[in-house]
Amino acid sequence: MTADSPPPWRNLLEPAAFAALFHEHPPAGFTCETDASGLTLFFMDFDLLTTLDAAARARLAKLPFSAALARRLRFPARFAGTTITEYAPLPEAVSPADMVSRLLPRPGDGQALAILKDIPDASPLLSVEDNAYADELARLAVERGFIEVKGQALAYLPLDFGDLDGYFANLSRERRKNLRRKMKTRGLMEVETIALGDARFSNQAFLGELYDMYLEVYKQSRIHFDLLSPSFFAALLGGAGGSVNGLVVCYRHRGVLAGYNICLINNGLLIDKYVGFRYPLARELNLYFVSWLVNLEIALQRRCAAYVAGWTDPEVKAALGAKFTFTRHLVWVGNPVLRRLLRPLRRFFESDSNSLNRAP
Repeated sequence: MTADSPPPWRNLLEPAAFAALFHEHPPAGFTCETDASGLTLFFMDFDLLTTLDAAARARLAKLPFSAALARRLRFPARFAGTTITEYAPLPEAVSPADMVSRLLPRPGDGQALAILKDIPDASPLLSVEDNAYADELARLAVERGFIEVKGQALAYLPLDFGDLDGYFANLSRERRKNLRRKMKTRGLMEVETIALGDARFSNQAFLGELYDMYLEVYKQSRIHFDLLSPSFFAALLGGAGGSVNGLVVCYRHRGVLAGYNICLINNGLLIDKYVGFRYPLARELNLYFVSWLVNLEIALQRRCAAYVAGWTDPEVKAALGAKFTFTRHLVWVGNPVLRRLLRPLRRFFESDSNSLNRAP
């Protein structure tokens, strides 16, 4: 490893070169830096209501002062981790106790919140050592006054079946019938896989089309936290100089690009990272469900141990047979009054956990 390369990180499912793209091409409105240990930090004005449970958000919206309250709940925040990796990449050389000290805001730095996002919670996708480190880190952080909040549900599917027939056999009769019905639109599309780093991704018109379709998905999402930049997409699709292995699965209908998935392949995992859809065509083609099955086929062909399907839409992915492993966030609230108010209310900010608990 050279002096300029990132230090070894724990918790990474993705290649280290992919994680480094966050600092090189930060999302809109983010300021990023790396401390001396290699810990990635980013700064932004954070809306505390970002992960508020949908039911609680609906009740809050009915209050006459809801708009004024929302404006008062934006704070300058200091985050550790990234928004592009499934878990926070933490430098291996830093002990849990030292990490907690690094996370605490410094006097006069103007940060009202400090948040370490997405540390694992008994993740079956990581090593015993990484999970033990996360447990010790969380324990010490809570002792120092951090609030532990259950984060997003990371969907994954162990590939303990040999083909799609084996996958369907694990679903209920009703879900199997519904999914096979949706799959009929696959015959209306041409499916092409393009490796990251392919020369086609140097075509600016093609890059622009892919980015615009990413924006279509972003704009209809409930949570708007990180808006990735065109330069990030260009670097990722270019394969980060040959250091990131992956592919783009493109779906065309009558010559029109209806959607795509960007997937990474690393350490026996197929990791579904980003999707772009052209609406309403993608919905008419049931592309969300078709792409799920195509990704399973690709993962099986490449003898992957698991398909990692990301954070969004936990109820839909549960219906598709996914398993879940939760992340957790460690939150430092500088204002002691606000800290006392938020601690008992943290369950209302655990939206994925609440959604899955309500699912049949």
